[in-house]
Amino acid sequence: MKPQDTMNEKTNLWIFGYGSLVWKPEFTYKRRTVGFIRGYKRRFWHGDNFHRGGKEKYVFFHCPSPPQPGRVATLVEDQESCTWGVAYEVTASQIQESLQYLNVREVVLGGYMTETVEFTPKEEGQGALSALVYIATSDNPIYLGPAPDQEIAAQIASCRGNTGHNTEYLVRLAEFMRRLHHAPVLQLLMFQVKGE
Repeated sequence: MKPQDTMNEKTNLWIFGYGSLVWKPEFTYKRRTVGFIRGYKRRFWHGDNFHRGGKEKYVFFHCPSPPQPGRVATLVEDQESCTWGVAYEVTASQIQESLQYLNVREVVLGGYMTETVEFTPKEEGQGALSALVYIATSDNPIYLGPAPDQEIAAQIASCRGNTGHNTEYLVRLAEFMRRLHHAPVLQLLMFQVKGE
């Protein structure tokens, strides 16, 4: 389903974020709520040549090496998993502007596509909501796929893009997950990035 189709059908829209959108939505929204989606697991399998990678990196004796993509999160189907994040409600007057912004950020620059998922809020008494989510798949030319944790950590530690260092992305995501008490996998990756 295209985001524009969703926009034409609704007077409000929920957008689920599981990566940088949890701390940096940069679009206008009515409210946000923490919760999860089922059937997906978060993995650092997607490349980013703009926001968190693609700049020259300096390695030995401060000599530049060729730019490489940073590693950012995507969702991988796994029926046994759930992924925590934040859903943002955008109202009728905000939908078009929000989707235009996210199309550039997530689709044009990030290579993500959209899916509709069922989002379950953490707050009791709220029912499940239909939400739009951005997912990168192996069809994308900058999709990096699985790699050993040490290799992923080394790539995150050495990459920088227009938005900042790739390590910042991991640290901010881990901070969000730590507040939810759901950060063991991200904590391990952070230790590897820091060389601990």
